[in-house]
Amino acid sequence: MTQTSRLLINGGHFFHQETDMSVKHPIIAITGSSGAGTTSTTNAIRHIFRNLSVNAAVVAGDSFHRFTRPEMEVEIRKAQEQGRHISYFGPKANDFVMLETLFSEYAETGRGKHRHYLHSFDEAVPFNQMPGTFTPWQDLPSNTDVLFYEGLHGGVVTEEADVATHVDLLVGMVPIVNLEWIQKIVRDTTERGHSREAVMSSIVRSLDDYFQYITPQFSRTHVNFQRVPTVDTSNPFSAREIPSQDESFVVVRFRREMKTVNYPYLLQMIDGAFMSRINTLVVPGGKMGLAMELILTPLLEEILDKKRRAGFQMDWVSDK
Repeated sequence: MTQTSRLLINGGHFFHQETDMSVKHPIIAITGSSGAGTTSTTNAIRHIFRNLSVNAAVVAGDSFHRFTRPEMEVEIRKAQEQGRHISYFGPKANDFVMLETLFSEYAETGRGKHRHYLHSFDEAVPFNQMPGTFTPWQDLPSNTDVLFYEGLHGGVVTEEADVATHVDLLVGMVPIVNLEWIQKIVRDTTERGHSREAVMSSIVRSLDDYFQYITPQFSRTHVNFQRVPTVDTSNPFSAREIPSQDESFVVVRFRREMKTVNYPYLLQMIDGAFMSRINTLVVPGGKMGLAMELILTPLLEEILDKKRRAGFQMDWVSDK
């Protein structure tokens, strides 16, 4: 057992109730709203996957939108005329049942279907399509070790769908809301070609769905990483640049059931880190990548070890 492997070992009791199939086909999800920093977390997870030689099936939450961009614009206008709101945060614009179906199918069989939502011209040109459209549905790669989801709804629960129950490791990315809005405004205006006014209108329109479908997920996560800026972000709508990681702290909250987190080891390894609560670690923003690797690597190692042991047991029974 490696030193990092000793950080978080408790037999998996802080994960959801597992079946043999979910152990054999685990699901890892990074959840956070648009502009929350999920991409940075995704890069860290993929680096861990490379180090552990993990072959992951990657699924983006955008692929479960119900509408193309032109169709969504029509739906927004219709909703406004009827005095309603529609946003990418809620079920009117996303098929949560289909997302849960994918997670359930993968947990049972290691198979499923996915597609891509093409945000920009750079993404769309290789498919000879326009931005804001979907690629055709296709089968996930075969013989993958894990399903890795990154998007808005990895831990969503509604009356019709319970996505969170299928996830073996749920990680939340949650910058404080002003920072989240700054990141969204800057990203959508510089990278996706939206006007500042359109992005601000989208934020206002999305608030109800944000409160109902996004924020409750972060009470279901195993670990949350929340970035808090140390510069003035009191008027996010006038900001022209995103505060850097060195201009922030990251608050790392662990689920209380995770009793064996080796906090002294993390404090020793991450310069400038300190504890703010019994289950909460605070690290300098520039150390977020290191913190993610130190925290998430042993969790992933434990999940993969269970997968290997489940496969060995099934092979042993077959041989018998």
